[in-house]
Amino acid sequence: MANPIIKRAGEIRPVRPPEIHPTAVVHPDARLGHGVKVGPFAIIGPHVEIGPECEIGSTVLIEGHTTLGRGNRVFHGAAIGTEPQDLKYRGEHSQVEIGDDNVIREYVTIHLATGENEKTRIGDGNMLMAYVHVAHNCLIQDHCILANAVNLAGHVEIGRWAIVGGMTPVHQFVRIGEHAFIGGGSRMAQDVAPYIRVAGNPVEVHGLNSVGLKRRGFDEATLLNLKNAYRLLFRSGLNVSQALERIALDCTLDPYIEELMAFIRRSERGIVR
Repeated sequence: MANPIIKRAGEIRPVRPPEIHPTAVVHPDARLGHGVKVGPFAIIGPHVEIGPECEIGSTVLIEGHTTLGRGNRVFHGAAIGTEPQDLKYRGEHSQVEIGDDNVIREYVTIHLATGENEKTRIGDGNMLMAYVHVAHNCLIQDHCILANAVNLAGHVEIGRWAIVGGMTPVHQFVRIGEHAFIGGGSRMAQDVAPYIRVAGNPVEVHGLNSVGLKRRGFDEATLLNLKNAYRLLFRSGLNVSQALERIALDCTLDPYIEELMAFIRRSERGIVR
């Protein structure tokens, strides 16, 4: 059968059909976008949708109600959309939703959510290194890096541009703020405020994530404002409520300070201090 075509601005060009290795098992009801590559011995279930230009490596398993966006690369042995390791799960309809341009390395596991129509969600442009585990109902936003063997328990949330060092376990319902940096081998049982560095076991705060923020284009005035907020939160001897009051008085209430304050006010487990 001739390749399908698309028309764009008067141009007619062929759309590349999926390339499926002869040893792969792809259910006929699975939906694969143009240019998808499926490697040897991969298994793709009936409710899976894979967007254009994705690369699915050898022995990868993708099942459940799982959707991948455009341009994702999934490496050897990863398992996505399998049942959660949660005794509350009873086979209800739940999903894994993955955005665009993610790198999912060897033996990563990403589980379905628990709860009818609930989702485990991963945004765009993330890197999940080998052996990362993403449990049920987690939310990973955009441009995050999870190093080797990071283990996320259920309902963990990670904000944009956060970095989590290798061999770090994260307790269920913990939230990690945007642009935060967590050193390898830490044990995370409380929320991590945006823009800061933490490390150790027990975990301790080690300053503003200044290097990461500069790489993201934060200017000096914004960094100075965040440093003032950091000093009030972590070095002043004030409790959290007092520190938030002082930040509202002493710092410029730009979007970053407002995000920091809102994150702390929403915290249910308390923040690492």
